[in-house]
Amino acid sequence: MSDNNSGWGWFAASDKTALEGDQGLALSFARCFRGTDGVRVLRHLRALTLEQSMGPAASDAMLRHIEGQRQLVTHILGLIERGRGNTRLEKEDE
Repeated sequence: MSDNNSGWGWFAASDKTALEGDQGLALSFARCFRGTDGVRVLRHLRALTLEQSMGPAASDAMLRHIEGQRQLVTHILGLIERGRGNTRLEKEDE
């Protein structure tokens, strides 16, 4: 059974190669969050997601929800860093 038929075909669309192709998007994110307002928004997003810890009574659904939020904020931060040129993308040979 091929990957497309096993239900995992959608996951391949967000692999590293696909993300590397759009440097323009990374530049847009860097420009969007470059000023004092952008810094303030990023600080708020970090406080809501990356800096928040869930207690032992957190449900499975809540843990999944916060992890999704964390992934999104981490993705945004990565795009900003790429747009600023702080992260060098490695290209694979062959």
